[in-house]
Amino acid sequence: MPLIVLWDVDHTLIENSGVSKEIYAAAFTALAGRSPERPAPTEGRTDRAIIPAMFHEHGLPAPDWDGARQALEAAGRGREPALRHRGYVLPGVREALEALASDPDICSSVLTGNITANARVKLGAFGLDELLDMNVGAYGEDAEDRAQLVDAARMRIHAAHGIVLGTPVVLIGDTPRDVRAAHEAHAYCIAVASGIHSAQQLLSARADLVLSDLTDTHALLTHLRSLSTAR
Repeated sequence: MPLIVLWDVDHTLIENSGVSKEIYAAAFTALAGRSPERPAPTEGRTDRAIIPAMFHEHGLPAPDWDGARQALEAAGRGREPALRHRGYVLPGVREALEALASDPDICSSVLTGNITANARVKLGAFGLDELLDMNVGAYGEDAEDRAQLVDAARMRIHAAHGIVLGTPVVLIGDTPRDVRAAHEAHAYCIAVASGIHSAQQLLSARADLVLSDLTDTHALLTHLRSLSTAR
């Protein structure tokens, strides 16, 4: 049976080293006409949730989403040099993505709170976009609730590749919100303790499997294939 694997971006595939916070600050400034007083609340939220939360914290009415999306896209444009200079691909990620890309039974894409344009900037800065089927992923403009992104990806994958909607889905991320999104969407969650949340916190969030990092490609592939054959 085929398997769908959906990857979170920030702190799962890459470390953006503050570039992401700068994108939100620049978008807020463009929309509000002044700089933010505090950084954006991210930690697994989607862009459709992050921008209104920033405005709420500053006592301002939230902008319309179309304007916010355009501001985010403009703020993210051209950030590749900063990402390459300060950020990096997390250990084992490139090898894992290469292995999944070469497996015809696995559809490997993304599920991220970033809007499409900024996800492409972040992954393209390191050449990771070429190892993922970005066209069928789910992004921050698709829904405010991260759990709804799983079904958005399922529908795109079904439409593009004919993979049946009941195909097992594995969400790989680094926050309790990734775990919750997976379970609410009846997907399996592999949590990686590569962000600010510890392995214990991710276990407490009821992740199906917690890894310290992605350096053991063979073990990851073995586990993923076991999920596809078990259902």
